[in-house]
Amino acid sequence: MRCLLLLSLILLVSFPPHKCQTNNKNKEEAKNAVLPPCASCKVLVQSFKKGMEKTSRGKFEGGDSAWEEDKLGSYKTSEVRLIEIQENVCKDLDHGETQCHSLAEELESEIEEWWFKKQETDPDLFEYLCITKAERCCPKDTYGPQCTECPGFPDSVCNNNGKCKGAGTRKGNGKCTCDRGYTGDSCFECASGFYQSYKDKKKLLCTACHSACKGDCTGGSPQDCTEDCHSGWRKIEGKGCVDIDECVENEESCPKNHFCVNNEGNFTCIACDRACDGCYGDGPDMCEKCAERFIKKDNICVDTDILGRKSQENWARYVTYLGLAVATGIIFPLNIYIASVIGILVASYIGASEYMISQGKIQDAVPNLDLLNNL
Repeated sequence: MRCLLLLSLILLVSFPPHKCQTNNKNKEEAKNAVLPPCASCKVLVQSFKKGMEKTSRGKFEGGDSAWEEDKLGSYKTSEVRLIEIQENVCKDLDHGETQCHSLAEELESEIEEWWFKKQETDPDLFEYLCITKAERCCPKDTYGPQCTECPGFPDSVCNNNGKCKGAGTRKGNGKCTCDRGYTGDSCFECASGFYQSYKDKKKLLCTACHSACKGDCTGGSPQDCTEDCHSGWRKIEGKGCVDIDECVENEESCPKNHFCVNNEGNFTCIACDRACDGCYGDGPDMCEKCAERFIKKDNICVDTDILGRKSQENWARYVTYLGLAVATGIIFPLNIYIASVIGILVASYIGASEYMISQGKIQDAVPNLDLLNNL
């Protein structure tokens, strides 16, 4: 009894009832989702075609094919295969499964007619079922109840700069919905904020104006703006939009201990070097004043504690070397050969380290110590 109670508690913690209910509700909603007429017919055809792919290798293949053709007929167009496909149709859908099953029942006779009589003459099931028989869809780039041709059909629908409303369905009005940057009934004009960079009788190319322009322009530079300028730019007669240098016009544009960098249309604030208390730019040589614990020498703010830190680094290095030497000495009485090899390696390591420190300019990464010696 206790085991059953414990198991029930574990299941409740692992699978909370409200989560299961939510998941079931979401699955049920997806299953009962209602798709547009053409879309629902498309998913039915897609599911049917998947069934055809799964059954493309019939269970009657192989063996005595002549006997199979005589006794069982061709499995490719057999009733056995059709039933196998119909049993699983729509079950692979994430949305609209209920609607798909209903449509499959409604169009069952048309599907059977295509299966047994029309596969050779009308191999495209979508065209046969959804366009011709069910009249739920239209051919590409046609729309409405009569499958009217879209503007510019067939090669230049909406001048290839937009989409035809309702294309491929029995809905819509056939008007052009233009892509970004284009406008007009047939999408053969440039929208506001774009300029005509190329045009001939068949093609129009519209390019966005420069980011400085607030409105129309005649080209791609800030000098080509014909209307107002965006924030960060100033309109000057004959020059178009000119960038405002916020760093010059407003010295307090950045917070304390930051310096200003002007960009096109805006500016950026960058933190000063840690050696600085206020600065004009990046680095310890661009300080207005030196920060606490730093002192200016030859126009560079230098850390006054550098000698102490350098001394600590040296002591740490020497202690490391000493530890390696002591370890070698401890091993020596136990095994002279191993100790000799380790001794050679330790000596090589110390020699290489000291050579790199003296010749590899490692110490040049910090301010010259001679500067402090003269303080």
